[in-house]
Amino acid sequence: MKILLANPRGFCAGVNMAIDVVDQVLRLKGPPVYVFHEIVHNRHVVDGFRERGVTFVDSMAEVPHGGLVIYSAHGISPQVRQEARARQLVEVDATCPLVTKVHLEVLRFAKDGYSILFVGHASHDEAVGTVGEAPQSIMVVESPEDVERVEVRDPNRVAYVTQTTLSISDAMRVITALKKRFPNIKGPPKEDICYATTNRQAAVTALAPQVDLVLVIGSTNSSNSQRLVETARQIGKAAYLIDDESGLRSEWFDDGVESVLVTAGASAPEHLVDGLLDRLKRDYDGQVELRDVAREDVFFEPPRSLKKLAIVG
Repeated sequence: MKILLANPRGFCAGVNMAIDVVDQVLRLKGPPVYVFHEIVHNRHVVDGFRERGVTFVDSMAEVPHGGLVIYSAHGISPQVRQEARARQLVEVDATCPLVTKVHLEVLRFAKDGYSILFVGHASHDEAVGTVGEAPQSIMVVESPEDVERVEVRDPNRVAYVTQTTLSISDAMRVITALKKRFPNIKGPPKEDICYATTNRQAAVTALAPQVDLVLVIGSTNSSNSQRLVETARQIGKAAYLIDDESGLRSEWFDDGVESVLVTAGASAPEHLVDGLLDRLKRDYDGQVELRDVAREDVFFEPPRSLKKLAIVG
């Protein structure tokens, strides 16, 4: 069996930074360490940190007064920060800088009196945090149908931002609908969908036509991983999202599958990809070919809050 291994795949700069933050806090302080929401959306990463003494919480009330809390890569609302400070918590912010960029765009648009439409999934942690920046001025739209139903104060003062992990094609459909309904709508100065999401979807778009089956390593709550599966299926390929090699199903290979594309969402560790490749080699005599579609050299510095914690000791 021919296996095309997509590059880029797996961890992005934001995920690398967030995971490194938790790792360094554990080394500096030791457990207990609390993280607001999952640090990244991957079951293996989260379970690994739990084993090292990290507790993942959904409310500041779960963190002991004066304790240490890390904010996940997906960002948080000002209300959460206020709750943390009321409990005198030590805060370490692992928000991805590209998510912070969207938060700042929302604040600017709100300050200028715009009605803001957030293109994304309302229940996603990133959406919840972003909407919390200006809850009186922002609404979530997930589809072109939502665009038709939305009501704004002034159709001539409307702006939009997007979730960083969307399907590019789905986002464009919504944005096209927004521009049709609100011809004077303002968008972000630079696209909000992050480089890693764009590059991984581009790799699937380029490589999926060459194979019979697409396998994506990632957890079900990972938006960008789900979008990779959707991208492959839109091309007409069978595609599945699996946490690791144990999710592989023999029936997926029953119809003469001779070639497979393997990729991974931006929060999936590389060792899970290695495990899947080993299984495909062992069970199907897989021969791996690395295919480069884009090069990535993005790096995010540790947050100032972590540097401060290291100085304080």
